[in-house]
Amino acid sequence: MRSDMTIIRPAAERGRSRRDWLDSRHTFSFGDYQDPRYLGFGALRVINDDRVTPGGGFAPHSHSDMDIISYVLEGALQHQDSLGTGSIIRPGEIQRMSAGSGITHSEYNASHSEPVHFLQIWIIPQQRGLPPSYEQRNFKAQDISGRWFKLAAAENGGGLVTIHQDVVLWGTRVAQETLAYPLPRGRRAWLQVAHGAVRVNGTLLGEGDGAALIGPATIGVSGAPEGEVLLFDLQ
Repeated sequence: MRSDMTIIRPAAERGRSRRDWLDSRHTFSFGDYQDPRYLGFGALRVINDDRVTPGGGFAPHSHSDMDIISYVLEGALQHQDSLGTGSIIRPGEIQRMSAGSGITHSEYNASHSEPVHFLQIWIIPQQRGLPPSYEQRNFKAQDISGRWFKLAAAENGGGLVTIHQDVVLWGTRVAQETLAYPLPRGRRAWLQVAHGAVRVNGTLLGEGDGAALIGPATIGVSGAPEGEVLLFDLQ
């Protein structure tokens, strides 16, 4: 571990939940998996790396006071909720659902022949009891290739979708180039490798690995040989 990283979270050490239709890896404590060392990271409460078999999925269930982001890596995820929203989320799209005062939703693999692989991310909002809401936006491969692309941010923060917290979610796909991210004093970052492998300030991280960094710092990310990364900039 390098001195500029306060935590490296190896993929193999994450919690795990398995059902006949689900294989889920938990970066932070979730459900029956509880680890006092990993209760979240600031307002970032959950990163679940979910693989759902064809036709499987989460039956209708309820949430409140949480912003939930779904980021599909492979396959297609079908969403329905008590707001009347029905959609299918694919790679190149991001969904944000704010549970607020209460919402019921379901998530199923939209295919009966191919698995779906997605990241489910929970962020604690600044306010409780907000009106439930939903957003889904798409982006092009070139939007996140070789550059930092702002996937989510607070209102008027220029994110593709809006979250109700002082958190900025950036995405990138990198190959041999090195991308620098300046993290100022008073901010911290969680970096999650979604696909492939990258080097972060010289340290090799593989798919599913996470790392925490504290500002002030310059975060240098390059492909090893290529990878897709989500970076959360938060207080």
